[in-house]
Amino acid sequence: MSGPRVNSFFLGNSSGVNFSIILSPIDEETGKSQLANCSGSKRAGDWNLNVTPGMNTSKVTISLTRNLQLCLPNATDCCTTPLCMVETLQVLACRDSVMLAHLLIQAEIYASSSFTGNVSENATIIPNQVFQPLGSCPCDLTAGACDVRCCCDPECTSDLKQLFNESCFTGVFGGDVNPPFDQLCSSQSMEYTPDWFPFLCVQSSLNNTPFLGYFYHGSTSTPRVPLFKIPSQTSPGKLLTGYRQGDPIMTEENEYFTIPQQSMAGQCVGNAPVAYLQNFDVKCLTNLASYKEGLPHDVRINTGAGDFIQQNVIYRTITNMGKFITESESLHTAEVLCQNVTFAEHYTFIWKDKNIEQINVTVFLGSLCDGEILTQRFTVKFLSLKSTNATELFGNPGYQVGKPVRAANMNASDTFGSLNIWQPAGRGLCTSAAYTPVLFGLDSLSGCILEVGINEDCGLLRGKVTEKLNSLIQATHIGKRDNSSYSDLNDWVEIIRLDPFNSDTNVSSGNLKGICLDIPANLNIRIIFADVGAVQGIPQQEILAVQISYSTVIWQFQCGLICENSISFLPITASVQFIKVPAQPPIPMTRFQINYTEFDCNRNDVCWPQLLYPLTRFYTGEPYSQCLAKGLSLAFLVLLAAIMSNPWFSKLRNSSLV
Repeated sequence: MSGPRVNSFFLGNSSGVNFSIILSPIDEETGKSQLANCSGSKRAGDWNLNVTPGMNTSKVTISLTRNLQLCLPNATDCCTTPLCMVETLQVLACRDSVMLAHLLIQAEIYASSSFTGNVSENATIIPNQVFQPLGSCPCDLTAGACDVRCCCDPECTSDLKQLFNESCFTGVFGGDVNPPFDQLCSSQSMEYTPDWFPFLCVQSSLNNTPFLGYFYHGSTSTPRVPLFKIPSQTSPGKLLTGYRQGDPIMTEENEYFTIPQQSMAGQCVGNAPVAYLQNFDVKCLTNLASYKEGLPHDVRINTGAGDFIQQNVIYRTITNMGKFITESESLHTAEVLCQNVTFAEHYTFIWKDKNIEQINVTVFLGSLCDGEILTQRFTVKFLSLKSTNATELFGNPGYQVGKPVRAANMNASDTFGSLNIWQPAGRGLCTSAAYTPVLFGLDSLSGCILEVGINEDCGLLRGKVTEKLNSLIQATHIGKRDNSSYSDLNDWVEIIRLDPFNSDTNVSSGNLKGICLDIPANLNIRIIFADVGAVQGIPQQEILAVQISYSTVIWQFQCGLICENSISFLPITASVQFIKVPAQPPIPMTRFQINYTEFDCNRNDVCWPQLLYPLTRFYTGEPYSQCLAKGLSLAFLVLLAAIMSNPWFSKLRNSSLV
């Protein structure tokens, strides 16, 4: 081991088993460790032993209690050398002085290089980028080493520069941080230069380049953690100041709290982080060969306020395995290997404000045998501490991505409805396919296979396919928001249904068998939504309309050289598409903008509407009051020049002289 903590597992019944740890020094002559006995304890030197019993597995944790920091001046409890300690440990499992198992551990631990003392208040002084470039050599990326092709790197000696002197980086990245700009008089070229350029060019040094204006005003810079790195926890009491919606939940070890979830490809990912205030309900297929245990339930969770809480776990045994075992191969009883595994895990997070108050976990266990396919289920639900039942209304009434779309059947006494897609299992037949709800914001495509005979009546086939597709939509209305009330019809939008075909028209393919036209095999669900506001910076999304349509196909019986009375397959699919539209329609273009595109400043280099650009509010180079004063002064001078150039002004001046 190379860290301060290591975990192992004891397989079997641990009742009556005494676990102990001892330090086992190495004999210098033989190089072997001394024989251990069962008289040890759960503490040896700086090491502690902790055992977490389970049903058939016990977790054994060995942890180091001493400080691993390098010694500072006048410090005692620290490491004097980088290689802090080299020790040999033995962990024993005994029952009635009889050794059942032992574990030999060679610990070679180095001192921690992270600093846990008081952080210095010194900050890096950044020059004002309006007058001085932020970096004189942007290609100098490696500290204390020469970067290849970076000729401005001070670490590159003259001998090293000769290796790449002909291929140095050019431009700003290569160190030319003050390049000549187009308005400079010295940068005049022979081509594409207007005749009036010498009158309007700028005489200025390169230190006053206009590129500096693109930088912000900098004063000081404090160290920042990279975006893709988890902040390291230096003290257990200062990890977070509270969770926000969507933040990953952290454990005591400063790692993500993970539960298996479905990826965008539809596969289950075992190490997916759990996001704060985001419910989910997923099902994952596995077998005994590919089964893996998840995160142990003794992991403590960071509440968001710097302290940690333990999970309240309840274990139950599955009685009806038919809901989870989807397929079983025929194997001989003597050859079947079975194992006790997890069938389902249901997590309930009790939260308040930005913190987690309590975690309740219900684990369902059962026996999985070789050759069986298990459908595991993992659910996560967040309930407010103020909530008295499972109906939870968050502060944001709009839909959040990944939450089920609410449906209602207003034509029935029980208004509760459902909007589902298929979740095939086994062979993918429609007869054995399960349903899963449509999740907001997630486009999806699912389907199943329908068995069809060669003598199938086309009319009956269309009705059967339509019935299968309509079974997914047991609703007449869809909730606009996640907290839509069943008693208020204004909180719901009616589903717009487009019939697949006209039932009055008899579509026939003649006397040909095994061919049917206009089979509505594809169900298309289009949901239009928009951002109608925000709650605490989180967009409030609302459904505006829902349309259901069908796409027809031509089904033809597939057979070989001889078509017998066999079964063919017809795949039917259901797709869900979420379309985001603006909450309000955009401002239409005026007739002037449509017809006179040459006056559009976004399409042309010459912009006549901005002829007096310095006098408009769009000019930000100077304060508006100064621009207005200068503009009025210029207008006064122009008016004065016009008056003095008038003939009657010269007559008035001559008469006054006489």
